[in-house]
Amino acid sequence: MCSLLIESSLHPQQMKNQFNDFMGKVQQLCQLLQLDLSSFLLDHIALRINDRSLAEAAHQAWLEHGDVLSMAEIHGRPIIVFALTQPLVSEGWSVDCLELPYPAEGKSYPQQGWEHVEFVVPSAAENAEAYQQDILRQFPSLAKQWEQLAKLGIQTKLSSPKGEGERLANPTLAFKWQGVCIKLHPHSLTSIIQSEH
Repeated sequence: MCSLLIESSLHPQQMKNQFNDFMGKVQQLCQLLQLDLSSFLLDHIALRINDRSLAEAAHQAWLEHGDVLSMAEIHGRPIIVFALTQPLVSEGWSVDCLELPYPAEGKSYPQQGWEHVEFVVPSAAENAEAYQQDILRQFPSLAKQWEQLAKLGIQTKLSSPKGEGERLANPTLAFKWQGVCIKLHPHSLTSIIQSEH
């Protein structure tokens, strides 16, 4: 199992070694967006894997680096959340939760590995559109260049993902650029997991 992960450069140690580079790109994207997230909680980081057996191997391997906080079915596939024993630290941020979604049926990502980070930007918004308006109010410099983002090669996406039993609405605003994605949402993963109980 471990050799499978190593061949695909997805072993936890390899992923930890790639963390600084990934966070450097996250920082670049923040600068492009003129989005200062330094005072916000970096809630978690997500790993993308295209193959189910690789996802299973990663699931087992990460158990040596943390405890399972949650296993939820979202859009028909398991999503595992780990509380890391040792937080990953880079670019002044520290992250102690890892999200490992099993691959979705028929969907393949251009690259496997670190895919996105999620920040908590608090808001009382109940839906994605209201959340976007709130974000643009909180970050006027982002609002000013909102119409120009596509020209910079930045894709934006609004969504409202929800797991079974979750009580808390957690609308999401995502920014994608060159293989890196930053997602903003109003509640932390821990709060969402607690809302299930």
